[in-house]
Amino acid sequence: MGDTAVVIGASVAGLAAARTLSDFYNHVVLVDRDRLPDTAVPRRGVPQGPHAHVLAAAGVPAFETLFPGFLDEMVAAGGTAVDISSELRLSRYGRAWPPAAPRDLVFLSASRPLLEHVVRRRVTALSGVSIRDGIAVSGLTGSREAVTGVVLDTGERLRADLVVDCSGRGNRSDRWLQALGLPAPEEIEIKNGLGYATSIRRRTAGDLPGWKGLLHLSAPPAEHVNAMALPLEDDRWIVGLMHWHATTLPTDEDALLATARQLSDPTLAKLLEHTEPVGPPMTARRPSNRRRLFEKLNRPAAGLLTLGDAVCSFNPAYGHGMTVAAQQAVALGPALRRHGTANAALVQDYHADAAAIIATPWQLAVDGDFAHPATTGPRPRGTAFRNWYATRVARASQQNPELKNTFFGVLQLAVPLPQLTRPAVAIQAIRHGGPPKS
Repeated sequence: MGDTAVVIGASVAGLAAARTLSDFYNHVVLVDRDRLPDTAVPRRGVPQGPHAHVLAAAGVPAFETLFPGFLDEMVAAGGTAVDISSELRLSRYGRAWPPAAPRDLVFLSASRPLLEHVVRRRVTALSGVSIRDGIAVSGLTGSREAVTGVVLDTGERLRADLVVDCSGRGNRSDRWLQALGLPAPEEIEIKNGLGYATSIRRRTAGDLPGWKGLLHLSAPPAEHVNAMALPLEDDRWIVGLMHWHATTLPTDEDALLATARQLSDPTLAKLLEHTEPVGPPMTARRPSNRRRLFEKLNRPAAGLLTLGDAVCSFNPAYGHGMTVAAQQAVALGPALRRHGTANAALVQDYHADAAAIIATPWQLAVDGDFAHPATTGPRPRGTAFRNWYATRVARASQQNPELKNTFFGVLQLAVPLPQLTRPAVAIQAIRHGGPPKS
């Protein structure tokens, strides 16, 4: 399709995009402001890197499409494949879901630095792909008709047949577009006040008998904390407490344990009591979902696509960000094949595909956040009813293993959302989804 594609940002989204682009361009150049490490360690440009990350069940096949053998390689490097049906302790409303038969709902638990390291190693081994690190993009070159490259903060200009912005939530492309006389996309922000505290702990056999990890889902409006304990490489646990509308976050071991003891399921508190922390709790805030509606631009410029958090940044409590980025990178390939050139029609077509990928996780995140009464922002029509119905489905699924697989399959983006409104599911929700009898 051309000689050179430039990718802004060499994080998970940028690396996934580069893999797709390597099939279509002679040269793919990733530009990142960080000095990228040679080992699996956190880096400055990914402030959420030390906190919990999962690749959802729908993300595993997306990465396998981009990088065949990816899951086996991650497991060999220390990651853990977890079947959500049978290997993850799940609780809500003071009750645990019983294990169900394995249903190929497998997600990957590993540290973000390890995942980036493995993927970066695969991408840099591709013919024609190079990374320029320690340098930032400061603008775009081109006109109202087409973007033709990027300007680096050194003043150097890189010509490109296609630029893909994967610079994340803090991207500056709105300003860059306006400098070329182009409109910026409309933006939606849902403020959920999310803050999270993370503890890395030593992991030994018997810490969580019968399970590879645990996930406790909040039950708003009474409870506003999600909690998890997931295995990491090097025999470690990553324990995360995610608070909606948090005013304070636990910054020491006593406060962490006190928060865990307030959960309706005591399992996490017991795990904390008998495991050794590697260091003090780490905290971070991600107080909103943010979506940029590129698909609604009437006259997009040729030569510029946007992918990952630069399009839509989700509440990390739902664990969808890396999965959606990988799915968008997979969708980029067919869009490039259909058009054969980076014209405005390609840009419009790709962003329509990206919006379709975003639609379900965005609805899940926004509806889930509005279940917490302090959430603000444009509330989609039907949110209250969908949350009422989802609560009944969740409660009914605690009694029906097949419904459990459907419910969590939707949350893992592996089962289509309309499966929850099938008549058989609705009947279960109405009959068995009420509060438990005292």
